[in-house]
Amino acid sequence: MMIKPRYLAVAIGLILSNAAVGAESSPLDIEARLNAMEKRLQLAENRAAKAEARASEAEKQVKQLETRTANNEIQTREVARTAEKTQQQAANVAQRTETLANNEKSTSHGDDGFKFSGYARSGIIMNDSGASTESGPYVTPAGQTGGAVGRLGNENNTYVEVNLEHRQTMASGATSRYKVMLADGQRSYNDWTGATSELNVRQAFVELGSLPTFTGAFKDTTLWAGKRFDRDNFDIHWLDSDIIFLSGTGGGIYDVKWGDNLKSNFSLYGRNFDDLKDDNNNDTRIENYIVTANNFAGPMQWMLSGLRGKNNQQRENDAIQGRSNAAETGFHTMLAYHGDSFYGLREGTSKTALLYGHGLGAEVKALGSDGRLTADANTLRLATYGITPLSKDWSIAPAILAQQSKDRYISGDDYKWVTLNARLIQKITDNFELAYEGSYQYMNLDPRGYNSYNKVSGGFYKLTFAPTFKVGDISDMLSRPEIRFFASYMDWSKDLDNYSSSDAFGTDGFTAGGQWNFGIQMETWF
Repeated sequence: MMIKPRYLAVAIGLILSNAAVGAESSPLDIEARLNAMEKRLQLAENRAAKAEARASEAEKQVKQLETRTANNEIQTREVARTAEKTQQQAANVAQRTETLANNEKSTSHGDDGFKFSGYARSGIIMNDSGASTESGPYVTPAGQTGGAVGRLGNENNTYVEVNLEHRQTMASGATSRYKVMLADGQRSYNDWTGATSELNVRQAFVELGSLPTFTGAFKDTTLWAGKRFDRDNFDIHWLDSDIIFLSGTGGGIYDVKWGDNLKSNFSLYGRNFDDLKDDNNNDTRIENYIVTANNFAGPMQWMLSGLRGKNNQQRENDAIQGRSNAAETGFHTMLAYHGDSFYGLREGTSKTALLYGHGLGAEVKALGSDGRLTADANTLRLATYGITPLSKDWSIAPAILAQQSKDRYISGDDYKWVTLNARLIQKITDNFELAYEGSYQYMNLDPRGYNSYNKVSGGFYKLTFAPTFKVGDISDMLSRPEIRFFASYMDWSKDLDNYSSSDAFGTDGFTAGGQWNFGIQMETWF
C-alpha cells in the first residue's frame, strides 16, 4: 500500500503512538485508521477550499462595492457642482429681474408711486338769534399780531387742502418726490363760490434723496427746490396757530449729519412784500430773502435765520404819533424742545419753543411774511403745549401762547398778550366723545395810533361744549375725521370794543356782554 507523502508524517505519528500503547495492533488496523484519517483530511480540505472560495467571492464583492462607492462619490460631487451652478444662475436671473423691475416700475417699493392726502374743515355757525356772527381763532384785537384763541366752536369757514405726490426709488437707491398742494378758503355757505374763491397752488416742489455719490455728512441727505412749506414746521392745533411757519419759494438741503445725534437743514426762501410806488407812481417789487440754518440735537432744535428785503426801508408806516420807516434787514432765532412725554411728568407728548426776532424777523411765527416791521422792532414769544391721557376715558391738552412786541410798526408801540387754552376729551363710546374747551386771553395793546388803532387792555374768554362723532381711535385726540355739534359762549372786556372800527369787536350785534354761538363742523386729515 502506498501512503501519500503528505500523510506520511501523520502515519509515522500514529505508528509511534500505537507502539507506545501496545504491540497487539496489526498492520490492517493501522491501514484502516490511516484511511479514516485521510477521509477526514479530505473533508477538511474540501471545507477549507470552499471557505477560500467564499472569501475570494466576498473580496470580489467588496472590491465591486468600493468601485461603485467611488463612482457614487464622483457622481455626488458632480451633482453638487451642477446644483451650485444652477443656484448661481438662478440668483443672476433674480438680480437681473429685480434690476429691470426697479428700472421699469418703481412702485415695487412700499413708499413709491402716487399718493393722495389732504386736510379739510367746513361748518356752519350762528348766534342765539339764528343770525350770522363773528368768529375765528384770531377774532380778538390781539389776533392782528398773532394772538390766537381756542378754535373749537369758533370757526365758520370752509378750508380745503389737496395734496398729490409721486415718489420713486431708483435701482441705485436714490429717491425722488414731487408734491403739489391746492388750497382754497371760503366763508360763503353757497354751493357755488367761484366768484369769491381763493383757490391757490400753495406748494409745488421736488426732492432728491439718498444720492449714492453723496458721502460723509451728506450721505442720505435730501435736496429740494420749488415752492413749499418747510418740512419741520410745527403748530398748536387747538389754537390753529403755528409755532413756526417757514414757507416760500427757494431750495435747500435736509439732514446734513454731523454725528449720530446732530444734524442740520439749510435753506433759502424767497417771499414778496407789497409793491411800493416810486416818485413816478411806478411799482417797485420788494422781494424778501430768508437764509435759515435749522439744527437738531436729539429733542432740541435751534433755528437761526437772516432776512433781507432790499429797498423795503422806503416803506412808510403812518400813525397819529408820527411816521416810521420799515426795515430792510432782520434776524430770527428759535430754541425748541420736542418731548416724548408730558413735560417729563407722565405719558404723552409736549413741545416748547422760545422765539425772538428783530427787524424783519420780528414776525416770529410766519417768518418773513410782514413787510411793515420797523428796523427797531423786537418780538419775544413763548409757545408750549402738551397732550396726555388722564385715564382710559379722559384726555387733556393744555397750551400757552404769549408774546410781547415793541417798536413793531411805530416807534414806541407795544403789543402784549397771553393766551391760556385747554381742550378736554371724554370718551363715551368707541364712536362718541364729549369735547370741552376753555380759553382765556389777556391783552395790553398800545399801537400808538397806527392804522387808527386805539390803546386798549382787558381780557377775553371762551367756553365750548362739543358732542363729537368719529370713526378712528377715540382715545387719540388727533385722530380724524370727526363731526362736531357745538355750543360756545364768549365774553370780553368792554374796553376791547374800542380798539378799531374795522375789527370784529364792537360791531353791530357783537359787543361785550356775552355771545352764544351754535353750529356743526367737520374736520378731517389723512
